[in-house]
Amino acid sequence: MRRRDFIASTTGTAAAVVPVVKQRRSVGMTDVARASAGMNLLVEADDRQGGHASLATAALEARAKVLELQQRNASERVRRALYALAAEFTTVAAWSCIDLRDLDKARTYLHESSTFAGLSQDPPTAMRVWVNMAMLAYQRKNWPEQLAAAQAANASPAARRDPFFGSMGRVRLALAHSSLGDLRAARRSLGAAQENYRKAAEDERPRWTAFYGPAELNHLAAIILNHNGEPAEAEAMAHRSLAKIPAEFQRNRALATCQLALAQLRQGEPEQATATAGTVFTIMEGAPLPGRMRTLIGDFHRDLFRLAPSTTYARDWADRMRDEWSRT
Repeated sequence: MRRRDFIASTTGTAAAVVPVVKQRRSVGMTDVARASAGMNLLVEADDRQGGHASLATAALEARAKVLELQQRNASERVRRALYALAAEFTTVAAWSCIDLRDLDKARTYLHESSTFAGLSQDPPTAMRVWVNMAMLAYQRKNWPEQLAAAQAANASPAARRDPFFGSMGRVRLALAHSSLGDLRAARRSLGAAQENYRKAAEDERPRWTAFYGPAELNHLAAIILNHNGEPAEAEAMAHRSLAKIPAEFQRNRALATCQLALAQLRQGEPEQATATAGTVFTIMEGAPLPGRMRTLIGDFHRDLFRLAPSTTYARDWADRMRDEWSRT
């Protein structure tokens, strides 16, 4: 066979086995906006009820669709925006697992999210990942890792450029120092977080940041002060938080109420604390309690029965908690 005929015959065979790829339409910022609207719905669902399995599933399904869009023609700007969305959807799934206390799965998702955030080159998205890594380490009681993640959040470009994100990073540092028992450093970082927030301008920021404001900062201050053995100040901060939490943040209101009950209990007011803790179930309106909240309620239950095991209100509380636990 002549060389020219051989080349012609093999080229024809190759063309026959390679499928003809149909050109799909390119992706634009309109597609990004549509996917972002879906993200906002998931964030709103988390605000109301906290993390749950169906929320994590929905976030991962949305991520798969975003990654499918990456296979189409797109500008660099659109690709970065899509990677930012992939990171955000993955972080929602991770956060749901943290709230459910499925911590190993949360860790896997956060590692995936950090990859997408890096590809997006979007500072607020990276900040969100570091904050969630700090929260995960806190739930795992890995205090050195919590501190390292908080330091990364605090040193991130978003925190350096915007006092709002700087406040978010500083309060994570305060929580980490408190976990490690460094009460002075915790106080110092908390003060810096409060000062940074006062300097923050009313700029437009991603929807996921809506949870962070004076109410959340005071809620986190109550956690830090409870850890620091300062329950009277923790109670004051919890009251300030509850006065400002928006109505749609149902889960956050219930968590702040848990901190208030713990602060009251640690001041030797078990009956008042029990009445406060009971309102957590009312706030959640029969919705399943996220794992983090169940852990806090469990902490309260143990402390209550150490302080006032034979009281009528403690026995009534135990009956109420048993009923709520079985229902949820």
